[in-house]
Amino acid sequence: MAMKIRLARGGSKKRPFYRIVAADSRMPRDGRYIEKLGTYNPLLPKDSEERVKMDMERVKYWLGEGAQVTDRVSRMLEAAGELPKKDRSNPKKGTPGKKAQERAEEKAAKAAAAAEAAAAPAEAPAEEAPAEEAAAEE
Repeated sequence: MAMKIRLARGGSKKRPFYRIVAADSRMPRDGRYIEKLGTYNPLLPKDSEERVKMDMERVKYWLGEGAQVTDRVSRMLEAAGELPKKDRSNPKKGTPGKKAQERAEEKAAKAAAAAEAAAAPAEAPAEEAPAEEAAAEE
C-alpha cells in the first residue's frame, strides 16, 4: 500500500483548516485516512505555536514504514527539524508571462520613439542655425 503523509482540508469556505494525515495515496484528498497526525491552521500568524501541531513520534513511525510526504508537509517537517532541508530551485518563477513581456517590449519601443522625437527637434535647430547665418551674411 502506497502511504502518504498529506493535508486533508476542512473548515468552511474561505476559512481553511487542515488535518495532517497518513493516508493511502489512492484515497481522495479529504477522504478516508488511516491516522490523524496533527493540524495546520494557515489563518494564524506564522510565528504562532498553534499554527502547526504534529505528533512527531507517529510521523517518525510512518516515515519509517515508508510513507512519502507531500511538498507542503515536508516544508513543515523541515521547519521542525525532522527532515533535512531540500534545495528547491525554480529559476522561471520570477520571470513574467508572455503578455507581460509583450507589454514591456511595447513600453520600451514607445519610450525609445519618444526619446528619438525629443532628440530630433533639439538637433534640427542646430543644423538650421548655420544656414540662417549664411543667409544673413549675404
